[in-house]
Amino acid sequence: MGKGGKADEKVESETRLPNYYDWEQVKQHSSSTDKWIVIENEVYNITEWSRRHPGGTKVISHYAGQDGTEAFRAFHNNVDYVKKYLKPLHVGTIDPKARLSRKDDEMRKDFEELRKTARAMGLFKPSILFFIFGVAHILFCEFLAYYVIATWGIGWLPYTISVLFYTVAQSQMGWTQHDYGHASVIGRRKFERPLHSFLIGFVKGAGADWWSHMHYQHHAKPNVINKDPDVRMEMLFVLGEKMPVKIAKKNAAKGKTMPYNWQHHYFFLLGPPLLFPVYFQFMTFRHTITRRQWMDLFWMMVCYTKILYLYTPYLGVLGTVGFFFLIRLLESHWFTWVSQSNHIVMAVEEDQDRPWLAAQLSATCDIEKSLFNDWFTGHLNFQIEHHLFPTMPRHNLHKIQPLAKSLCEKHGVPYVTKTLGGAFADIIRTLKVSGEMWLEAYRELQT
Repeated sequence: MGKGGKADEKVESETRLPNYYDWEQVKQHSSSTDKWIVIENEVYNITEWSRRHPGGTKVISHYAGQDGTEAFRAFHNNVDYVKKYLKPLHVGTIDPKARLSRKDDEMRKDFEELRKTARAMGLFKPSILFFIFGVAHILFCEFLAYYVIATWGIGWLPYTISVLFYTVAQSQMGWTQHDYGHASVIGRRKFERPLHSFLIGFVKGAGADWWSHMHYQHHAKPNVINKDPDVRMEMLFVLGEKMPVKIAKKNAAKGKTMPYNWQHHYFFLLGPPLLFPVYFQFMTFRHTITRRQWMDLFWMMVCYTKILYLYTPYLGVLGTVGFFFLIRLLESHWFTWVSQSNHIVMAVEEDQDRPWLAAQLSATCDIEKSLFNDWFTGHLNFQIEHHLFPTMPRHNLHKIQPLAKSLCEKHGVPYVTKTLGGAFADIIRTLKVSGEMWLEAYRELQT
């Protein structure tokens, strides 16, 4: 009896010992039906739970078999609160020996110190007045767009002025809803999610859940082939150095191809003109309906009803549709040139599973600061800082820039800053280079 009791105690003691895993073992759990993720050296099985992840299934699944610690901290303002959801998923711990042998640990530790410094400086605290003014100037521009036509009619001059005011409202709301989508205005997703749904829906006629589904993946794995939806363009464009060769092999095998070597020319016809008026317009409705995001759909329908109600008496139904299409067209150019100037000009490659600092800097660059650039890009001229700290209010991004630069210098990570015009020109140059790489690879494979 006594001996049996001791034996039971020994077995029970052994079962309480943590299950240790090394990084190679974790990497084996990276399939769609078997997903493990590491956060702060603790291993979690997220296979089933990922479907219920508030940020979306894909964004967390992109870190299956990898260390998601830095991404976890970047996306969540209240890390301690979120951790309570992880406890039931816990399966083990990273072996202490494996921790010591890992590369780039110094970079990870230094970046975490930078995050703590940013918090100590109060850079994650939003200025409510800044965001109130931002929304107010957008609604004022939207009001002016209607007022001009209602007061002076639909002659070419008032019509043009109205279109310009409405384009400014739409474009600036694109940057402002982005703030709410990242929970950088209040700091609590619970409160910002309905505000985000209202703003992007009522003003822009788009769905908040669709935007989050796409954009969070982009932040989690920027410019990573098959993970970042923003570089999933192979139907029309090839980007970087890896994708042209990869697509050339597929083209050579199937005998079907796009003339990618001309992409720097047809970009002007198929890129900015079609992104918002066609692609985004279709995708936001498809996502919202298929995912049953009824509140998003409600605000989207309110937006289109509002436009028809206000402008049909002056422009007619078809005229109002044309009016809105023109605004979407201009907004699409504004958004495309700004957003692509930070990303497709940088490295586009397969997932390298690098530290957060190195991964974000390889895929992003900054544009010089000025009052116009800050306003025109919605402070996303500080794209590097925004990607390093996605929940940081944008009016504080310039304050962390010197420290981010210093950290990059210490670890030999290239920090790229361009002029606005230079960044725009690089879009075309990059497309031309990638197109020529595709053509060379395609011809070699054919011979």
